[in-house]
Amino acid sequence: MTVLADYPAAMSEASVEARLPTRVRAGYGFGSVATGTFGTVPGLMLLPYLTDTLGISALLAGVIVFAPKAWDVVLNPIAGRISDRSTDTRGPRRPFLLKGGLLLAACFALLFAAPDFGSRGLDALWVLVLFVGCATAYAFFQVPYVAMPAEITSSYDERTRLMTWRVAILAFAIMLSGATAPAIRDALGGRAGYRVMGLAVAVLLVVGVVGAYVGTKPAPIGAVSPSPTSLREQLRVVADARDFRLLLTTFVLQALATGSMLAGVDYVSRHVLDSKGASTILFICFVGPALLLTPAWSALGQRIGKKRGYVAASLVLALGALLLVGARVVPSGFVFAATALVGLGYAGTQVFPMAMLPDAAAVDFRRTGSNRAGVYTGVWTAGETLGLALGPGVFGLVLALGGYVSSTDGDAAQPHSAVTAIVLGFSLLPCALTLLSLFWLSRYQLDAATVQQAETW
Repeated sequence: MTVLADYPAAMSEASVEARLPTRVRAGYGFGSVATGTFGTVPGLMLLPYLTDTLGISALLAGVIVFAPKAWDVVLNPIAGRISDRSTDTRGPRRPFLLKGGLLLAACFALLFAAPDFGSRGLDALWVLVLFVGCATAYAFFQVPYVAMPAEITSSYDERTRLMTWRVAILAFAIMLSGATAPAIRDALGGRAGYRVMGLAVAVLLVVGVVGAYVGTKPAPIGAVSPSPTSLREQLRVVADARDFRLLLTTFVLQALATGSMLAGVDYVSRHVLDSKGASTILFICFVGPALLLTPAWSALGQRIGKKRGYVAASLVLALGALLLVGARVVPSGFVFAATALVGLGYAGTQVFPMAMLPDAAAVDFRRTGSNRAGVYTGVWTAGETLGLALGPGVFGLVLALGGYVSSTDGDAAQPHSAVTAIVLGFSLLPCALTLLSLFWLSRYQLDAATVQQAETW
């Protein structure tokens, strides 16, 4: 999240302490329609599209899904630095929301609209090129978007409330896009289903982009001063920020865990639960609790602290994933209930790190007196994107190790080892990654007193 170059001078004392208007909170949160949709649908739909419609091997499909988003690891910090230097009169971040977001929607509509080349190689190349375009456009939307909260408010608690709006809308966007994308595809079937689905999702992206751009217009955003140091130096300083580094590592590992689960939904539905329609139910179970209980996580964080709340949410997510190990032998209802438990934990693992990130940026600003917030958020979103991209890539590798059989009609019989690989990639792998992430989270030290002391220094 971005910190103002001169916090006290940039915002009046009244604006610092006052709660943000509901319109601004909702407007900012509306951007999560775009981030939630793009964070969900490719992870859910692209791997099955490659393996079960285009007939591309699971291993190559995993590489195609991963490579374009890995590009963001390089691009996101650059996007952050560019937005740091913006002097646009509409605000330093808002113009990027519109330009990057609309380009993202256009590329996404084309991603699943490839003509029938009659060649798996050309089909794969089309997907790769368009997905690189999506990833590039998304970087210039996501980085400025994530950078905005610390410019909107410097209040420790208000950031948590702002993130509550964002995560609640994010959960709704994930449910809407994740439930409807497979339904549209299945209603029409084959490539036609994927093409129509791509157009529908592109429209949803436009709604989120325009909503965020218009909704944040009245937000109290101050000017951002460009950092005088080089990009390499900025990244070095960010790497030296201990608490930021620990928080980022935790979040990336958990993004990898949820990315793997997203990639497995369609495969679990068809090959474990033996029902294409089960993918929609799994998504409702995953996101429904988040829609209802996100405010509860926020309230818990204000009572026990963000770090403790984050640990609690992570443990809930890990427990739900562990229960899914028995997906092949337990009733479908048990699978849905365990998935709902994962969704409950997932809501908390989004609320807390998003509220803790601007705290780390604010403390660094007061410690150094230099604005590196755009680079902070660039590195953060690069890490998140890398984790979410690695999830499907790793899941594709697990499928390949299990001997998954690709096809152009999605009806190929799968060996026992492939079905076992699907279950493990959907349950044990994300559970282990989430528990592993707690090693780094346990060493994170920033609390309310530390952050508030830095903000009043």
